[in-house]
Amino acid sequence: MAKSGRRSHGDGGVTRRKDGRWQATFYDSERKRRFVYGDTKQEALEKLRKAQRAEEDGLLVDGSKVKLRAYLDQWLEEVKRPTLRISSYVKYKKLINSYIVPALGDMQLQKLRPQNVQSLYTKLAKRGLSMKTINSVHGLLHNAFEHAVRWKLVPVNIVDAATPPALVDREMQPLDLDQARNLLASARGHRLEMLLVLVLTTGMRRGELLALRWSDIDFKTRVLTVNHTVDYIPHYGYVETRPKTKASLHKIMLPGFVVDRLKEHQQQQLEQSAKVGDEWQGMNLVFCGLKGNYLNPRYMNKLFAKVLKEAGLPHMRFHDIRHSVVTLLLALGVDIRSIQDLVGHKDITTTLRVYGHMLPPMQQGIADKFDDLYGQ
Repeated sequence: MAKSGRRSHGDGGVTRRKDGRWQATFYDSERKRRFVYGDTKQEALEKLRKAQRAEEDGLLVDGSKVKLRAYLDQWLEEVKRPTLRISSYVKYKKLINSYIVPALGDMQLQKLRPQNVQSLYTKLAKRGLSMKTINSVHGLLHNAFEHAVRWKLVPVNIVDAATPPALVDREMQPLDLDQARNLLASARGHRLEMLLVLVLTTGMRRGELLALRWSDIDFKTRVLTVNHTVDYIPHYGYVETRPKTKASLHKIMLPGFVVDRLKEHQQQQLEQSAKVGDEWQGMNLVFCGLKGNYLNPRYMNKLFAKVLKEAGLPHMRFHDIRHSVVTLLLALGVDIRSIQDLVGHKDITTTLRVYGHMLPPMQQGIADKFDDLYGQ
């Protein structure tokens, strides 16, 4: 008989957590309490029944029989999810369900070999997946198997012996000075005008711009503070978070002409809110939709592509504008440390890794000075 106050084997309970997720619990045959989670009560119940069936088949107790799909689900929900942003959780879930499980999900952990993992990378490459995505799959699997080793489900991390494809840095398409001026001229009067002015003078990321609020700007000191970032995630909606690193939470000194343009933009926004009336959402966003709501990132990208076309400029990612700011500053002789502070990199090695190849041509002046000093 079950001990007093404890559920009998196989019984489960479902409760709602403070973070809004649903948690189902049950005890396995060794009287160990186990947990499964879901975004809805129904999802938690389905996972509970699945776990109970696995328990009845001995899959939760005997590590040698655990299938990769079951293990990755448990690892993601119990180990990773509490530490992940929603965007990262969604990314992990897609990597698992779209790329790993269809190929290897039914294999038992202890029967997986490095050859199986290597074959997965080859198949994903043939499907046309980017090297970056395949490397993300590799990183996820490696992390998951590290925990499998700790839990003594497998003796070694087999992913150590698999080699992902070499990452090739995507070629940047930064604007030169004439192109940047042309873009701003073409954007005059356009809905994205102020956003483009700000990104070309601050190098801010898209999510940081779309989460920017008027309260983040001190007009007297001309200082803008990056406090938040936002993205639209399917099935979750708009998710606003703090930037990943302390370096991303940084202050930017604004040029005088940018402050003047921001004041003009604010006045235009006040006129738009008066026109909309009670439907204005009043989120205090600097860049927003026609009713004060978040500006959809995909819609913003469409508008950006249209501005590029009207300016006669080649198609590029919005993120390439951030790269343009750095290359323009390097061309002006601004030191790399100051650029690191402006763009919010965690450390200077990141800045050097991304932009270091642009430095050698600019060091000609240094070489010339040494010629003058020692070359006589």
